[in-house]
Amino acid sequence: MSQTRVIGRLSIIDRFLPLWIGIAMVIGILLGFVPGIQDFFKAVQFGTVSLPIAIGLLWMMYPVLAKVRYEELSKVASEFKLFGVSGFLNWIIGPWLMFTLALIFLAGYPEYREGLIVTGLARCIAMVLIWNMLAGGHNEYCAVLVALNSIFQILFYSVYAYFFITVMSGWILGESATVSITMLDIAKSVFIFLGIPLIGGIITRYVGVKKKGKEWYEEVLMEKLGPTALIGLLFTIVVMFSMQGKNIVELGADLARIIIPLLFYFVLMFAISYVISWRLKFRYSETATLSFTAASNNFELAIAVAVGTWGITSGQALATVIGPLIEVPVLIILVYFSLWAQKYFFTEDGTPKKFGAPKPLPKPVVPETAAPNPE
Repeated sequence: MSQTRVIGRLSIIDRFLPLWIGIAMVIGILLGFVPGIQDFFKAVQFGTVSLPIAIGLLWMMYPVLAKVRYEELSKVASEFKLFGVSGFLNWIIGPWLMFTLALIFLAGYPEYREGLIVTGLARCIAMVLIWNMLAGGHNEYCAVLVALNSIFQILFYSVYAYFFITVMSGWILGESATVSITMLDIAKSVFIFLGIPLIGGIITRYVGVKKKGKEWYEEVLMEKLGPTALIGLLFTIVVMFSMQGKNIVELGADLARIIIPLLFYFVLMFAISYVISWRLKFRYSETATLSFTAASNNFELAIAVAVGTWGITSGQALATVIGPLIEVPVLIILVYFSLWAQKYFFTEDGTPKKFGAPKPLPKPVVPETAAPNPE
């Protein structure tokens, strides 16, 4: 697939997502200098965040979760090996890799470190469908993995976050690194900003498909509803940067510190997943699906949890919002890499090639026997 075809299959919204986020950041910074703007956003509280922010966070999650094909979860039992490998990559390798990179690059910056950790724990449930489609992955398996990750995050996200942020960070970096945050703090944010839109998404899908049919739901309703998630995301970013507008211009070096481990994470996570999947003899379509679901992250959830747990002006929230700025261009590059690597690691029918196998010996050339002389 050519570069023009890959980019052409992205919608205008997805194609320029980093640009929209960058514009929202600039607007937020400028808005931060308007007198009284912070007081306006803090006027009405919903839990630990202001009501306008809560609405933005909930809306950016709801359309994403309404797209998830929860009915596909019944296929897990029939492809246990594939989904088992995905669980290992997403919930063992991914969190530990991000945690390690956060410790290496941000040991002296606890807020940014914690922001990266919650980003690493938020497994992708939205953009991965696009990357998988562009790379020629298995769309049905990808839909199941997205549904599986959604349910798993409800059940275990707060446990994982508490373990890595409080237990492991305190043990490795010392008692001074232990933060005053409980599992209940994280669980509240997860329930509000993932649980509520998840329930809404499941109800919307069930009712919509039952009343109008699957084709109408996915090709009509979701085509209109899905892009509105960007409004919630951009609104949240505008408010976040308006609350930090007077300080954000001084954070140039800090932004670089956050970007470097994110770059390492996306590339390493994809490479590890690709090699493991190929070595386990998965077909190309399955390898692409496993690799992109493992390398992508649900930055909407990470932002919501960071804002709900630490506040809109926290360093944790700032670290999470850098995620989509880096993820989108890097994952587009990885789509090209996956398509390029396909011809070296897989045969034309998608089965993995065998490297290192002994080449067959050439057939010996048997000289023609001269015809007997009749004389």
